[in-house]
Amino acid sequence: MASKVSCLYVLTVVCWASALWYLSVTRPTSSYTGSKPFSHLTVARKNFTFGNIRTRPINPHSFEFLINEPTKCEKNIPFLVILISTTHKEFDARQAIRETWGDENNFKGIKIATLFLLGKNSDPVLNQMVEQESQIFHDIIVEDFIDSYHNLTLKTLMGMRWVATFCSKAKYIMKTDSDIFVNMDNLIYKLLKPSTKPRRRYFTGYVINGGPIRDVRSKWYMPRDLYPDSNYPPFCSGTGYIFSADVAELIYKTSLHTRLLHLEDVYVGLCLRKLGIHPFQNSGFNHWKMAYSLCRYRRVITVHQISPEEMHRIWNDMSSKKHLRC
Repeated sequence: MASKVSCLYVLTVVCWASALWYLSVTRPTSSYTGSKPFSHLTVARKNFTFGNIRTRPINPHSFEFLINEPTKCEKNIPFLVILISTTHKEFDARQAIRETWGDENNFKGIKIATLFLLGKNSDPVLNQMVEQESQIFHDIIVEDFIDSYHNLTLKTLMGMRWVATFCSKAKYIMKTDSDIFVNMDNLIYKLLKPSTKPRRRYFTGYVINGGPIRDVRSKWYMPRDLYPDSNYPPFCSGTGYIFSADVAELIYKTSLHTRLLHLEDVYVGLCLRKLGIHPFQNSGFNHWKMAYSLCRYRRVITVHQISPEEMHRIWNDMSSKKHLRC
């Protein structure tokens, strides 16, 4: 079995390398460049509802699962589900996570489920390659909205929907990105503490108190007609946050009746405000790049802007030096 998986993995890597070279040479970068965020919300088919929604939703999230893992939580209920936002070309990042902190078998006796979140790419070659990757690793979820920066909120809501539908009995959920290094020891044993009673209506990360940026040149530009208020509600940086599993369904239900924003972390903050859930500040969540130091990385939970090569290097160093004191 191991040799079969190895052969499939090698074949997948070769296919990825060849296809990405071909795409970079012969094709323009595929991305959604529509003038309005979420212009792909008109997909008609709907295969999921919550029965107790009484008013007509303004955002029905009527997207089909193109790739799904509906039985991921059937045999063993996870203590932690990790939802990682990624893009089609980031195979190396996904593989680095699988081989380091995202390995589901890192903690004996503690069930962890790692899943990568994707939309649909406009290039069929990339879609096919992700399908092949899914057949090998069974850790990818895809819905049929266009995968783009402006649709990151849809990607996060897809993860919330998946948890509420297929893994609602999990204890905790983490949402993060594919360029984040996670100190799993701190996350599991110092923050979540499997030996204690699971919390409810719990949400924590790096809390930001800010307001909309009106400069059209900014990556985080927010038009006044989309969000007229001068301040955002407190929200956790989308680079990494933790919440109890019950919050996934609450946010998903609330999103059906909350006008969509393209800044996914801000949007989640809006849903939390509607729910009366206040995110807790945790200084261990870093949403910036931080130079590696064994002692420094032992004190944090997340670090941003980590390449696949750095991820392996950091993981190997921290794993081999657990006996050293700081």
